[in-house]
Amino acid sequence: MPDIDDLAEPEPIIAELKLKRALGPLNLISIGVGSIIGAGIFVYAGTAAAEHAGPAVMVSFLIAGIGCLFAGLCYAEFASMIPESGSSYTYAYATMGRFMAWFIGWNMVLEYGVSASGVAAGWSGYFISFLDRFGIKFPAAFANAPIEGHGIHDLHFTGAIINLPAVVLILMLTTFLVVGVKESARFNNLMVLVKVGIVLLIIFFGLPYVVPSHFTPFVPPRVDNVYGHFGYTGILQGAAIVFFAFIGFEAVSVAAQEAKNPKRDVPFGILGSLAVCSLLYIFVAVVLIGVADWRTLDVPDPMSFAISKIPQLNWLVQWVNVGALAGLGTVVFVSLYAQTRIFYSMARDGFLPPAFSAVHPRFHTPHRGTIIIGLAAALLAALFPFDVLADLVSIGTLLAFVAVCVGIMILRVTTPKAERKFRTPFVWFTAPAGIFVCGVMMYSLADGTWVRLGVWTALGIIIYLVYGIWHAAPWKWKVSNGP
Repeated sequence: MPDIDDLAEPEPIIAELKLKRALGPLNLISIGVGSIIGAGIFVYAGTAAAEHAGPAVMVSFLIAGIGCLFAGLCYAEFASMIPESGSSYTYAYATMGRFMAWFIGWNMVLEYGVSASGVAAGWSGYFISFLDRFGIKFPAAFANAPIEGHGIHDLHFTGAIINLPAVVLILMLTTFLVVGVKESARFNNLMVLVKVGIVLLIIFFGLPYVVPSHFTPFVPPRVDNVYGHFGYTGILQGAAIVFFAFIGFEAVSVAAQEAKNPKRDVPFGILGSLAVCSLLYIFVAVVLIGVADWRTLDVPDPMSFAISKIPQLNWLVQWVNVGALAGLGTVVFVSLYAQTRIFYSMARDGFLPPAFSAVHPRFHTPHRGTIIIGLAAALLAALFPFDVLADLVSIGTLLAFVAVCVGIMILRVTTPKAERKFRTPFVWFTAPAGIFVCGVMMYSLADGTWVRLGVWTALGIIIYLVYGIWHAAPWKWKVSNGP
């Protein structure tokens, strides 16, 4: 049996430093769970219920989960065929060429780089609340973003100086990522155990206090004929919002070049993390709606808020805060990890400067790119709150999902006999269904989000024309169409 490195790419004439294969299937599931369980369930589920879907937010979770399942099955087949870092960027390169690879890779910055900064800002809020319960008052000027606003058009200064906790978190996690992926994975595993354990506590102790009347009416009537404000359109709008709760499962495919057996373990990690998180979300949504009036859940900490409404569970509130800190922290960690590996792949292919693909001789990590990305993410976290670009993160991710679903159909036509350790079941239903569900969620996002996506895409095209098109190499991977 040949070594996986021999299957992945031809032996170079000059030895190059490669990423170290140190991750097993449980590490990959942990990476997926670590990236998925975070801001979506701890923060945005409350907003989706109170402002859009009401108790039917559970259906919103189901729609978002189904869309991710369809896309995840396509990701799994790609990962079993092309065990390289880069996720949907790499898959687009293999099927649709250089320009689409750049287009998807550029929009994935929204999913990982910008998301890491915004979630770090959300983590800061929970951290300040955590300290406050111990009587420790952190200066507000150093705990909030100096720039705020729900969109580009209404940005304004808040009077704050810097969001210092968010900056410290990102710099600390960047250091972990530079030191080594195995050491980083151990830290991530610990944090995942903490937050999953606390989510299980919420479910176990919260279910007995669920009030059935809180689920009536299950689908509140539409308000003032406004799209997305209750009614069935509210369920779709809610799905587009809580979709953020599922973002991250594809981070497992980014780890392909550091997996011990990528063709077997990466599909296992993708589908395993999706299954674990979907099951947890269903029960958490029941508890969230069942123990508190859904109309009151549009708060920064809906989970803590809901649990605090049950006097017998006051002891659990601080533990929920701990779970949120661990949850948001691991999302930041995996987002930074994924962004560095995507840029590593793009730099190796010539789209970005070589600094992003330089590998440390001792740690075997892309240290220069990790440091650059960490500093950039820290700067964004220091200045901006997440809601400035929250919808843009979702639309960029959904766009990547659509590209993967299209790409897997292209490969089924162009290389039908290629070796596939995992095959997307019912591909001619699954892939179009993924495109449809993700497309509906994209359509449900605000018009301003599409405008900002256009601006971001235009900026990316300029960079591509100035640098990428002159340096990018032809796709080196050869997908064999059978023996």
